Amino acid sequence: MLLRFIKMFLGGLTVLSTISVSAIYFLQNKVVYPSWAQGARNHVDTPDKFDMPYKRVELTTRDDIVIEGYDIQNDDPDSISTVLILCPNAGNIGFFLPIVDIFYRQLNLSVFIYSYRGYGFSEGSPSEDGLKIDADRVMSYLATSSFHKNKKLILYGRSLGGANAIYIASKFSQLCDAVILENTFLSIPKVIPYMYPPLKYFAYFCHEIWESESEIINCSSSAPFLFLSGLQDEIVPPMHMKKLYQLCPSSQKQVIEFPSGHHNDTIIQDGYWEVIRTFLEQYKLIN
Repeated sequence: MLLRFIKMFLGGLTVLSTISVSAIYFLQNKVVYPSWAQGARNHVDTPDKFDMPYKRVELTTRDDIVIEGYDIQNDDPDSISTVLILCPNAGNIGFFLPIVDIFYRQLNLSVFIYSYRGYGFSEGSPSEDGLKIDADRVMSYLATSSFHKNKKLILYGRSLGGANAIYIASKFSQLCDAVILENTFLSIPKVIPYMYPPLKYFAYFCHEIWESESEIINCSSSAPFLFLSGLQDEIVPPMHMKKLYQLCPSSQKQVIEFPSGHHNDTIIQDGYWEVIRTFLEQYKLIN
């Protein structure tokens, strides 16, 4: 009887383990892409909240998903570049409008920002493949826009947005004039043991990869890259940014570290925006 009970008990554990692992595999997109958090699918602020002129754009991707973007065109003759903002995870593009305002008013840039599929008011559900299709559509829009195609293009990506920026810079290197990355990872599976040590043995179940480590080596060797790293980052190990910097083939790259910067507050560290301004001035992306 005891032996039979042990076998039944172990069999039950195996079933529970299988169910848990299956849940991790099939439900991971809800965790990896928390587009549902903070009510971010219910309301999205618009640029007129900050008194910025804009055009609301709806773009249909090749798999028939409609994504929403804000096209903030700067008509100042001295404005020579557009910055494509690739947002970090969670929230929506309305959350990022204070940053748009800095690029538009203080740095005198045109700005394009969009909601990934499944975020904000964009259709669909987020996935790595889907977000890359979205990026392809946005780049097609910018490359054919009568306004933006004559501007220099800067990619600015934070965290997940940085992975997206690396994808774009590797695939559309001829269209990208500069790349700014903040607190970006080598890949999602390599982040899991740092964020959730108990799940380190299940990291290989993660099907959302974002292999920035291999994609960055295909980026342009001439486009300047700026790496902004918070050394107190509790989500992405700071060594990921160091490794990306080392792998980047650009002959014009620099890394700036912020000793007190965490994952979400590096952007408000002293000197952050001065570093970006100096970078843009150095490579004649702003006047």
